[in-house]
Amino acid sequence: MKTTKLIQQYWFPVFFPLLLIFIWYIEVSQGFDFSKYGVFPQKVQGLKGIFLMHFIHGDGEHLFNNSIPLLVLGLALFAFYKEVAYQVFIVSMLMSGLWVWVAGRPSYHIGASALIYALTAFLFTSGLLRKNIRLMAISLIVVFLYGSLIWGIFPTKPRISWEGHLYGMLAGIILAIYYRKIGTQREKYNWDDEDDEDDELEDRYWEEYFTEDFSNQNIKIVYRIKPEPNENKEE
Repeated sequence: MKTTKLIQQYWFPVFFPLLLIFIWYIEVSQGFDFSKYGVFPQKVQGLKGIFLMHFIHGDGEHLFNNSIPLLVLGLALFAFYKEVAYQVFIVSMLMSGLWVWVAGRPSYHIGASALIYALTAFLFTSGLLRKNIRLMAISLIVVFLYGSLIWGIFPTKPRISWEGHLYGMLAGIILAIYYRKIGTQREKYNWDDEDDEDDELEDRYWEEYFTEDFSNQNIKIVYRIKPEPNENKEE
């Protein structure tokens, strides 16, 4: 039963990198060129790449460099944000692909690196926003493993789609903010309860209103008394 539950929860982040490997194998073994299915900005024929670009890679090294981070980040996403994991995964693909189509360079953009940047940004930002100890620890691990990705959002290498990296990161941040109230939240500690109890005790100290009515002078005096909480205690 436990194994079945694990399979149900984690099949997708494991299956997705395997699917990318299978697509690349078909392309290489059959002599196809799938790059034409990537995003080509501002061209109608490039619209299909908004979704398909994430499944296509230029060579084995490109595929390997994307597959491992996708597996690690995907498992983290489905482990700690299972309530919104599918939405974040799919919407990240569409958002980053659409923005590349709108504002990318006139060239075919391929690869799942935009999705990697989106997942990295989502995991990091969500941990900070939710202020949960475990999720913040995940944020630190993400920074340790993939913090160097930040340099990929700058146009340093002409063959690298830095636009995809940048828009993927923005998508991840936006989704982290949008879904911040769904799923695991900040843990409540004992001192939080103590603060609430102190507030309740303080309210109890207030006594009822006492009034004196001076009818002949149209004067009404209202007293509200707050005695010291320790005044009846022995020293």
